[in-house]
Amino acid sequence: MQSVQTIEQRTIRKISYRIIPYIFVLYIISFLDRVNIGYAALDMNKALGLTSTVMGLISGIFFIGYFLFEVPSNILMHRIGARIWIARILISWGIVVIITAWAQNATHMYILRFVLGLAEAGFFPGIILYITYWFRRKEQARAFALFMTALTVSNIIGAPLSTWIMDHIHWAGMPGWRWLFIIEGLPAVIFGIITYFYLTDRPEHANWLTEEEKQWLLTELRKEQEAKANRNTLSTKQVLANPRVWYLALVYFTLVTGLYGINFWMPTIIKSFSKLLTNTEVGLIAMLPYIAGAIAMIYWGRRSDRTGERRWHTAIPPFIGAIGLIGCGITTDPVISILMMSLATVGIFSFFGPFWSLPALFLSEAAAAVGIAVINSVGNLGGFLGPYAIGFLKTSTGKVEAGLYFLAALLLICFLLAAGMRSSRVTTDSGAESNRLSQ
Repeated sequence: MQSVQTIEQRTIRKISYRIIPYIFVLYIISFLDRVNIGYAALDMNKALGLTSTVMGLISGIFFIGYFLFEVPSNILMHRIGARIWIARILISWGIVVIITAWAQNATHMYILRFVLGLAEAGFFPGIILYITYWFRRKEQARAFALFMTALTVSNIIGAPLSTWIMDHIHWAGMPGWRWLFIIEGLPAVIFGIITYFYLTDRPEHANWLTEEEKQWLLTELRKEQEAKANRNTLSTKQVLANPRVWYLALVYFTLVTGLYGINFWMPTIIKSFSKLLTNTEVGLIAMLPYIAGAIAMIYWGRRSDRTGERRWHTAIPPFIGAIGLIGCGITTDPVISILMMSLATVGIFSFFGPFWSLPALFLSEAAAAVGIAVINSVGNLGGFLGPYAIGFLKTSTGKVEAGLYFLAALLLICFLLAAGMRSSRVTTDSGAESNRLSQ
């Protein structure tokens, strides 16, 4: 028994160190390139004559392109392999971000953001699927949480970096917000090339594992796949018609609406505290909520894995997030506003680790390629609704508070939907889960 435990610990540690840090860096680059427009808007809106409503639409239109190509992209990755397909995604989106530096008007921004969505589609669900290739169910929430901590870290790094670039980089007569897109788009191209040589598609191809470690891992993963296959094998058409998949997509939609509403508009909200704040100071203040979110995210994912509980670990965070957004809308004190924004960020980001463990409870590997893409693509339409709603309500009312209350309402709906799922527990061994997800 001791020998088996030694192999298990050694193998899990090795694949964790090999995979998680690298995809963590990729997601930092991905998310920063997706939301850096929120920082660019501090100067770009005036330069291009963009209203709050137009800016909200520009921020959100990314997710229309993302939605259209998400499922096909994930199916292609499952067939072609993660190494080639993720490399392609990185290089293509990096090029689009760099080209954005030369946008001259709202039309250019609409087109480029839409194309960016097409280019990046499939990256996130592809990585989620990739994690299921390597980790058993009982390690997945922690792996997802560690990977998705990049959401917060990208803002911890990106907030001061983006605003510093805008304040200090003005080479060749170009304003800082244009250099922001060039400088932050380059890493995607560079890491796209590195990814082609670094990533390993499947455990059976891992020459960095010993033969003993490889066979142990393949046996463990095969047990889980066989258990799911014996219960239910779903075709692509059946996955697309599966009510559990669409239920999770709806849950994710309500959460993502709040996520991107906050991410795209936080710099503008902080800037409204005082006209004396420089862009760099806005970036430094914006780090605080994301530091809190990163700590909470890791703790909550580990707690979910340790207890084996998924439903309430998924449901409670959006409720906390809603309280934070309501508090942020009510108060006018800058310090309390940051505390409430931090509470909202803690709630929103703690949701992801437990949530992304749910599809693997009832979808086999092939079905998961489609199911995860459906959940993510439909859910990410909330990334269109959130920024646009805040922009529209800000233009209509002259204040951002109405938008924050709207996002809070969506998070409360998310709480109710997640709490309505009857399955709450998975086993902590390699056997089948004790209760399958249902609604």
